[in-house]
Amino acid sequence: MTGFGTATGKVGSATVTIDVRTVNHRFFNSSIKLPFALSQWEGEVRELLRRRIGRGHVTVSARVDLDSETVEINEVKFAGYVQQLRDLQRRFELAESLDVATLLRLPNVMATGNGDGIGGTAADCLVVLDGALDALMLMRDAEGARLAELLGQRLATVAMGAERIAGRAPSRLSEERERMRLRVTETLNGLEIDAGRLAQEIAILADRLDVSEEIDRFRAHVGAFGETLSRPVSEPVGKRLGFLLQEMLREANTAGSKAKDTVMLHEVVSIKEELERIAEQVENIE
Repeated sequence: MTGFGTATGKVGSATVTIDVRTVNHRFFNSSIKLPFALSQWEGEVRELLRRRIGRGHVTVSARVDLDSETVEINEVKFAGYVQQLRDLQRRFELAESLDVATLLRLPNVMATGNGDGIGGTAADCLVVLDGALDALMLMRDAEGARLAELLGQRLATVAMGAERIAGRAPSRLSEERERMRLRVTETLNGLEIDAGRLAQEIAILADRLDVSEEIDRFRAHVGAFGETLSRPVSEPVGKRLGFLLQEMLREANTAGSKAKDTVMLHEVVSIKEELERIAEQVENIE
C-alpha cells in the first residue's frame, strides 16, 4: 500500500529528519539511504521496518542538520607552523610577534565538523523513525479504509453471481431429468421402461449435477471475507484474504465443471473475472 510519513527529532548533537515512503509490492522490500552519521544503525532501522510493515516497497531517507557547527583546531599543524615561522624569523631577522588569526587561516589548521560524529544512539534514531512510521500508517490506514469499501462492493457482485447459480441449479436439474426420460423413451421405442432403473439413473445424475455443497462453502467464504474486511484497518489481513479468494475460486470452478450448463458457466466466468480484480488489490494489502 502507498503512503508517506516524516518525523524530526534529536540524535546526539544533531537534528535528524527521516522520511519513509511505501508503494505497492507483493512482499516486503526495503531501500534504506542514510547519511554517514546514521549508517551504523542501518540494521536496526531495517529490523524496525520489518516489524511494522508486512508488505510494500519501503524507501527510507534521512538528513542530518547540526545544531551548531563544531570547529576543530589541528594543534599539530598549528605547532608546526609556529615552529617554521620562528625559524624564519631568526634566519631573516624578522619581528618576533606572531599573529594568531593569520596562523589559524593557514591550510588544515581549522576544520568545521561535518556531522560524521554527532553521537547519539540507535534508540535515538529509532524514536525518530517510529514517528515517521506512525505518520505513514495513518495514511496507509486511510487508504485501507477506502480499499475495504471498494472490495466490499466487488464482493457483493461475486455473492450475487453465486446466488444466481444457486437459483438456476434446481431448474438445471429438472431439465436434465426430463431430458433423460425423453432419451430413454426414444431409445426403447415403445418398450416397457424399468421405472426402478430409471429412478436410480436419475438419482445418480442428480448427485453428479448437485452444486449445493459448493454454493454453501462459497457463501461461507464470502462471509469470512466480509468479516475480515470489517476488522480494524491496522490489523494485517492480506494473507487471510488471499487464502479466502483461492477457496472461492476453487468452489466456483467445481460448480461450473459439475453443472455443465451454459447459464451457470457464464456466471462462473463472471465470478472468476471479479475474483481476479479483487486479487490484484489484495496482493498489496498488508
